[in-house]
Amino acid sequence: QVQLVESGGGSAQAGGSLKLSCVASGRTDRRYAMAWFRQRSGKEREFVAAIGWSGASTRIGDSVKGRFTISRVTATNTITLHMDFLEPEDTDVYYCAEAFRGSPSEDSEDYALWGQGTQVTVSS
Repeated sequence: QVQLVESGGGSAQAGGSLKLSCVASGRTDRRYAMAWFRQRSGKEREFVAAIGWSGASTRIGDSVKGRFTISRVTATNTITLHMDFLEPEDTDVYYCAEAFRGSPSEDSEDYALWGQGTQVTVSS
């Protein structure tokens, strides 16, 4: 059974950096896009970044463009969200997700498997 295991996150000052990692454990032949979304209690889930199965194509959400990047190590089915120039508005629970498809998507409906979520808190 495949599970998404997230790590990283925590707290940072505004202007600082954090990294989130997610590994799809259980199988090594995953050819699906993966992504990060974020959600705060009472708010809709927001797309952050996605990467295709090979790592060649990415999509970045408008609210984090120019500050966040996403990368992938296909051999280990691991994706990493690199968060720079953090703002207090980035405070949220961040969720890793694996898609039904190989190309990256901003639509949460395209994602079948979700991680437990990891908290990111940015103070001003």
